[in-house]
Amino acid sequence: MRLSRKEQVFMALLGAAAASGLSVLILILVEATNVLLPADTKFGIVFDAGSSHTALFVYRWPADKQNNTGVVSQALACRVEGPGISSYTSEPAQAGESLQACLGEALALIPQAQHRETPMFLGATAGMRLLSRKNSSQARDIFAAVSRTLSQSPVDFQGAELLAGRDEGAFGWITINYLLGRLVQYSFSGEWIRPPEGVLAGALDLGGASTQIAFTPEGPILDESTQASFRLYGYSHSIYTHSHLCFGRDQMLARLLAGLVQSSPAALLRHPCHHSGYRTTLSLAALYESPCVQTTAPRNLTQELTIEGTGNPGACVSAIRQLFNFSSCRGREECAFNGVYQPPVQGQFYAFSNFYYTFHFLNLTSGQPLGTINATIWEFCQRPWKLVQASYPGQQRWLPDYCASGLYILTLLHEGYGFSEATWASIEFRKQAGGGDIGWTLGYMLNLTGMVPARAPAEGRAQSLLVWVAGVALVALMLVTILGAAGVQLFWPRKAGRSGLGSGSRPDPAGP
Repeated sequence: MRLSRKEQVFMALLGAAAASGLSVLILILVEATNVLLPADTKFGIVFDAGSSHTALFVYRWPADKQNNTGVVSQALACRVEGPGISSYTSEPAQAGESLQACLGEALALIPQAQHRETPMFLGATAGMRLLSRKNSSQARDIFAAVSRTLSQSPVDFQGAELLAGRDEGAFGWITINYLLGRLVQYSFSGEWIRPPEGVLAGALDLGGASTQIAFTPEGPILDESTQASFRLYGYSHSIYTHSHLCFGRDQMLARLLAGLVQSSPAALLRHPCHHSGYRTTLSLAALYESPCVQTTAPRNLTQELTIEGTGNPGACVSAIRQLFNFSSCRGREECAFNGVYQPPVQGQFYAFSNFYYTFHFLNLTSGQPLGTINATIWEFCQRPWKLVQASYPGQQRWLPDYCASGLYILTLLHEGYGFSEATWASIEFRKQAGGGDIGWTLGYMLNLTGMVPARAPAEGRAQSLLVWVAGVALVALMLVTILGAAGVQLFWPRKAGRSGLGSGSRPDPAGP
């Protein structure tokens, strides 16, 4: 059947509309694919060079959402073999070599094509802060050695840095609140909103050489040196943060022993924090190498000291209290110890690192009240050494020190930081939250890569989806309009001719 001229015009318009509509739809669907399909993954590497050991963390996130919340996840955690890098003073090159195995694991995980664009950082904390204070030349040599090793890797090494204590506490605060999703939340109405101040968690970190506390106080922060301010996701945060150098677990144990030696300068030391029946010998020379040990060293540092445990938790607590200067805060409500300003603790806290490891060993991470925790630790300290050894096989390295560590944590949190019977319940002893390890490394990487934006996150995926829907509606409207116009051109004259209008005939005078 041969088409009329008007029908040919209609078919041409229909073809043009279909072609243009199909082209626009393809472009919109390509854009929609970016919205609806999984995005490429990016990676970041952080070395945590602590006083007792180094750890590597690999983080990953969808490439199209780096400025949104809750998208960064931990892909790998690797503990470096050997001590912390501050221990390699005589052989700095080995500090760099010690990192190779964990770095190899990270490179195997990250696709080779993405190695060059993957940022890598090394942050050193209290161990290197102490070494820098004691011998800055040795500290520089170690930093140079690890930088040489890491700069030879195929990833984008951004450098090795010595973290200030305040920053270590602040980055821990960012990490825990990021992992918990408490910096910003997405409401049911489709808007990014700021969570109530009360949901922000405080951070309690106990390392080998220092301890950090960071939280949002109820009132103003009166000492600017303890204040850290951030603008995250369009909201301002002002937190209290302080790092107490020499109050980490390992340095506490060294200072405790030095104090006991000073009070009883004999070849045999009866140690109240070790279990009865425990016996060991050590050289005094190593004890006084730390800048944290400020007691007078004995004249004969070459002599070996024999230590016998007595399992006396009461005497152990008395010795631990000597490590603090509580009298300097007498009469001052907003004071921790050693004259350090601290507002009253408030809100929920997450205690990690050695806080967690010690209480996890003692089975005290289930929210037990303060009285129960105190009684449990005292009972543990009073067990004979033979019974403790039999109960915990394979844990010989740290086993003699859990009594002192447990009592020290109680003293630090209760008498030092000021947690009472009532506020103790607000402390969660945890290693992980939201699928990632709690520590300063995630907050550090987020800060250096700009992945926690100062401005509120744009609803990128939601906006792209709206654009897609609007585009589809626009194409549909365009097709209807074109087809409608073509239909009018083709069919309206025929309909009019059948009724007599426009055909040259006159209307029926007897019409309806």
